[in-house]
Amino acid sequence: MNKCSIHTINTEFILTGLTDNPDLRIPLFLLFLLFYIIAVLGNVGIIVTIQQVPDLHTPMYFFVRQLAILDLCYISVITPNTLANFFRIIKSISITDCALQMLLFGGSATTESYLLAAMAYDRFVAICQPLLYVTIMSNRVCKCLVTSAYFAGFLNIIIQEYFTFALKYWKSNKIDHFYCDIPPLIKLTCSDTFINEVVIFVFGGFACVSCLSAILYSYANILVTVLGIHSARGKSKAFSTCASHLTCVSIFYGTLMFTYLKPPSEYLLSDDKIISFFYTVVIPMINPMIYSFRNVEVKESMRKILTKIF
Repeated sequence: MNKCSIHTINTEFILTGLTDNPDLRIPLFLLFLLFYIIAVLGNVGIIVTIQQVPDLHTPMYFFVRQLAILDLCYISVITPNTLANFFRIIKSISITDCALQMLLFGGSATTESYLLAAMAYDRFVAICQPLLYVTIMSNRVCKCLVTSAYFAGFLNIIIQEYFTFALKYWKSNKIDHFYCDIPPLIKLTCSDTFINEVVIFVFGGFACVSCLSAILYSYANILVTVLGIHSARGKSKAFSTCASHLTCVSIFYGTLMFTYLKPPSEYLLSDDKIISFFYTVVIPMINPMIYSFRNVEVKESMRKILTKIF
């Protein structure tokens, strides 16, 4: 008899959370809450500042604003429910809510990878073709790049999610994680997961490889151009405009590839919970600091806005 046929179909899943240790519940709750508050304040601050200050209405800050919107979206998809689950006896989530959470989180995160590639292209044009920058990076082009990033990001996760929920989840309904994600969900199925592993690897790999290729190509050209600058001050200014982006790219893609570009059969839950915490909570918190709070223009603009308010 097929092992799937001896169980009743699940209508909801149970999230086990980060840990079973009750002594860690309050410290983890406070940690999540602190990071979430900082992330919300930071990203909202970036969005409002760029929106309100005309001097920041440039392609570079247009992309930074979009990045802040994405970070705010996917941290808000995961963290509030995680905070509530610290005090729930049964951490249940319906299949519909699970699918929606997976769609919004996965779509936002994948879109961010394409957006980082678009930001690399923006830096490439600014440094390698400065005289044509305004013409090339027009408002229409910037909007097209962002729209394409959203389309590619959400199409990618929709395809993966379709294959994920096409499986039979009659073996167990307990997800050993603190949110709904594809790798731990696949571990619950009693169906053959070979096709799903191929789909995850192909589509996830395509997103990573295509975006990283665009980023590496852009920075290879930037490096050649910067090395040709004779002024030490000019080189320093060019590198400083790229340093924040490179830092965020390294952190983002490092955790992304560690989490997703491996077969679910090699998925170690204890390790990946820690990586997922960093990926879902820490990165959206530090991105505003990396990208904008070190920037003199943004800090001065925020100071002026706060002065007007208070």
